[in-house]
Amino acid sequence: LIGLFLLTVVNLRGIADSARVLMLPTVLFIVSVIGVIVVGLFRAHPAATVGTSQSFPAVEALGVLLVLKAFSAGCSALTGVEAIANAVPMFRQPRVKRAQHTELMLGLLLGAMLIGLSLLIRRHHVAPRGGVTLLAQLTAGAFGTGWAYYAISLIVTLVLGIAANTSFGGLPVLMSVLAKDDRLPHLFALRSERPVHRWGVVALAVLAGVMLVVVSADTQRLIPLFAIGVFVGFTISQIGLVRHWSMQRPDGWLPRALINGVGAVLTAVAGIVLLATKFLAGAWIVVLTVPLLMLLFSRIERYYTRVRDQLGLDGTPPRPTRTHSLVIVPLGRVDMVAAAALNAASSLGDEVVVVAVFDDRTKADAMRADWARWNPGPRLDIIDSPQHSLVHPVIGYVEQVARNGRQVAVLIPQAEPLHGRYRILQNQRGILMAGLLSSRTDVVVCLLKLQLDL
Repeated sequence: LIGLFLLTVVNLRGIADSARVLMLPTVLFIVSVIGVIVVGLFRAHPAATVGTSQSFPAVEALGVLLVLKAFSAGCSALTGVEAIANAVPMFRQPRVKRAQHTELMLGLLLGAMLIGLSLLIRRHHVAPRGGVTLLAQLTAGAFGTGWAYYAISLIVTLVLGIAANTSFGGLPVLMSVLAKDDRLPHLFALRSERPVHRWGVVALAVLAGVMLVVVSADTQRLIPLFAIGVFVGFTISQIGLVRHWSMQRPDGWLPRALINGVGAVLTAVAGIVLLATKFLAGAWIVVLTVPLLMLLFSRIERYYTRVRDQLGLDGTPPRPTRTHSLVIVPLGRVDMVAAAALNAASSLGDEVVVVAVFDDRTKADAMRADWARWNPGPRLDIIDSPQHSLVHPVIGYVEQVARNGRQVAVLIPQAEPLHGRYRILQNQRGILMAGLLSSRTDVVVCLLKLQLDL
C-alpha cells in the first residue's frame, strides 16, 4: 500500500515527472537482464546454485491441453504492450508514429530478453528450485552469488514493484476516452495543467488499494484476472482492426487484416484457456465483472443521451427573452460589506431587496434605524426568527419570492481574510446558505467576497 501511494503521488505530478523517476530502475533492469544473457551464454556451465532442490512428479500427460496451458501462460509475457496503445492520446505529435516506434522498441527488448532467457534455461537445464526464481538462478549462474547477484535481485524486485505504473500510464487515459464517449462520468475526461488525468489516477489508486486489501497482498491471486482482462482486450481490439481494414480497404489492407485476424484467434485461445484453467482460482470474477461494467457503461451513456435531449444539444435553442429580475441580498448590519454588496446587486438586476433576520426585536429596531439613516435605496425586509435560525428563514423567503416566476438571484456577501490562517475565524454561514439554496431552489446564487487586508 505504501508503494501504491508513492506511485500515485508520482503520477499525480504528471507523465514527465513519473517517467524521470521510473526511467533509471527500468534501464538498470534491462541492462542487468541483457548482462545475465550475454555472460550466461559464454559460460559452459552455471558457476553457482541457489535455492533448494524440489521434485515435480508428472501429473498430466503431454497432450493438447497441456500445450495450450503452456501457450497461454507464455502469452502472459505479452501483457503490457496494450498500455502504449491506450496512452496514444498522451504522446506528442505525431502521436501515432511515436507510439508505433515505442511499441517496436518494446517488442524488440521484450523479444530479445525472453528468447535469451529461454535459451539459457534450455542450455543449462534450469529447473524450478525452492525459494528462488528462475531468473535468480540464471543470475547466480552468470555472476555467482556475490554483490552482483544481490544487486540484480534488488533491481528486479524494484522493477516488479514499479510495474504497476503501466496501469497508471494507460487506464486514466482509457477512462478519459470512455468519458468523452459518454460511457463514464465526464469528470474523468478533465486534465490538469501538468497534464494528467488526476481523477482517473485517484480512482485507479483507490480501486487498486481495495483489491490489495481483499487479496491480502497476494498478487498471484490477481494475475489470472489481469491476464484474462488483457486477452479479452487484445481479442476485441484486433477483431475491430479486422473490421476496420475490411471496411476501409486501403492499399495493402489484406495482409494487415490477416495479421490482426491471426492475432485475434491466438489471443482468444489464450484467454479461453486461462479462463477455463483459472476459473475457480478467481477468474470467475472476470465473468461477473465484465457484463456489470458493460451495463454500467450503457446506463451512463443512456443518462447522457437523455441530458442531451433535454438540453437540446442537437438543435438550436429559442432566442433569449428578457424578464424582470430581482436580486436578494442577505445582510446583518450596515457596514462596508453591505455597501459592496448593494453596489454589485444594483448592476445585476432590475430590483434589489435586502433581507435581514433577527431573533431579537431590539436588534431589528437598531437595523431599521441604521438603514433609514444610510438610506441606500433598496427596500429592507426584516424577518423575525424566534427559533434563533438565521439561514433557513432566508431560504424560505427566497422560495416564496421565486414562486412568482421572476428571475431571482441571491447575492451573498462575505468578508475573507487575505491569509488562510485567519479564515477559520470567519463566519461560514454564507457558504452554508449558498449550498442549501443551490440544492433546494433553482435561483442564481452568487458569492461576493470582500478581501480583508489581514
